[in-house]
Amino acid sequence: MATLAQLQTWRDDLQDARFSGVRTVRDSNGEEVTYKSDSEMRAALASIDSEIRRLSKPASSTIHFQTSKGL
Repeated sequence: MATLAQLQTWRDDLQDARFSGVRTVRDSNGEEVTYKSDSEMRAALASIDSEIRRLSKPASSTIHFQTSKGL
């Protein structure tokens, strides 16, 4: 599972590549990904953004109990 900082770095790198017209991105591990189209890059960015939103949300701290006497 990627950390929030890693996801933000990946998003920034992918956005830079997308806006500069580059379709090949190399990450910090040296792995290289080549996208076939701008729509693939847009989908990857959307996926990263949704994961960032999920990790950025605070955890719920409210618990609601629903009880009955069983009658």
